[in-house]
Amino acid sequence: MSRLALLAGLAALALASSVAAQEAMPTAPPPAPSPAPIPAPAAAAPPAPEAVPKEAHEPAPVEVTQLAAPDAFSTPGRDTGLPAGLWRGTPIETARTVLPLVALRPLSPAAAAMARRVLATGARGPEGSAGDEALAGARANALIALGDVAAAAKVLDRAPGLDRNGELARAAAETALLAGDNARACAIADALTEGRGETYWLRLRAFCQAQAGQTSQAQLTLDLAQAQAKDPVFARLMAAKLGGAAPGAASLRNGLDYALSKALNLDLSTAKAAPALAVALSGVDPGPPAFDTAAIDGEIGGLATALRSGPPPAGALTALIGAAAEADAKARPRLQAAALLIAALAPELSGADRTKLAAFPVAGGKGPAGRSLALEAAGEGKRMGEAALLALWTCADAGAAGPAIGDRVQIVHALARAGLMADARTFALEGLAGLK
Repeated sequence: MSRLALLAGLAALALASSVAAQEAMPTAPPPAPSPAPIPAPAAAAPPAPEAVPKEAHEPAPVEVTQLAAPDAFSTPGRDTGLPAGLWRGTPIETARTVLPLVALRPLSPAAAAMARRVLATGARGPEGSAGDEALAGARANALIALGDVAAAAKVLDRAPGLDRNGELARAAAETALLAGDNARACAIADALTEGRGETYWLRLRAFCQAQAGQTSQAQLTLDLAQAQAKDPVFARLMAAKLGGAAPGAASLRNGLDYALSKALNLDLSTAKAAPALAVALSGVDPGPPAFDTAAIDGEIGGLATALRSGPPPAGALTALIGAAAEADAKARPRLQAAALLIAALAPELSGADRTKLAAFPVAGGKGPAGRSLALEAAGEGKRMGEAALLALWTCADAGAAGPAIGDRVQIVHALARAGLMADARTFALEGLAGLK
């Protein structure tokens, strides 16, 4: 029987179900017999009443406990199934570094799905995140960039500091504009006390003034914004709003463009929306990504299909490792990369399997060695949030195509060890689908 035939058979194995034992409840002893009643002694004359001190009538002082400031992660965007200890042990500096990258750089489908999941989770944040308004704004902006505007809106619903933190306020204004609540966005812009002169706020106030019929004020505010940073698209749309000029095509770069294009009654269907905006405006939950692994599945005995519902069967993985070690020069790179991705999910590998894997000449990762070390430590320490952020850092560097095989194997292994097994399998499936 060939190795691949053995591999295909092993992939179909199922685990036997376990039976839970029950313990009997102990029986309580019978109650003891009640003693015979004892006759009460003769009543004595009551003593003279004593004066009660005045202090005895005063209530005890009430002890007031100071409530801790809400942290940047405690408010849930939606139910994700992740635990309350998600961010345990995560350095706040890592969160401050990675969240802006997630908001600005494109991610692969597997990375974007994990980012949406961890950032929408309501859990006590990293130590030091209490009262960190900028970090709360970075979390919301990342959710908006990932297309999860509904989660961002819930995170921001009761967030303090909208009047004094520009990043937090901008996230709240964008979610309001995308939801069609222009009045709330304008109220946020009016209430802001710091950073009011930044370009975004000048543009938003110009739009709000135009909506209110304050044409001359809106033109002056628009001129100030254009003096800071020219934006021909926004200027074209505002010229149509203020003076009736030809508006041209709609623009869907962000919430402000969307609100202005909608106010001009432009055809939004003809505009090319930014990817995150397209997801947000569709109103459809993107859900978990799906990958076409049919091409590689025929060569690895259906293991990719098996991964969709659970960990790889040990016997089938051993067969794949052996087949990859003995494959011809043409098939060897694909099979060895597939074997490494699937082996990264395995809780235990035999000595023979480890020896064969160690000989595979698959290139190492492109990420910095220090980050790889930190990622491995986060996985072994079961620090879910830290492992997810470090993985997203590498994914943000890699771009929409996703990390290279060497980095991906490290990410899959660390996420699996940290307890993010569903995300680890998603990264593995994405990698398998890319083995053309």
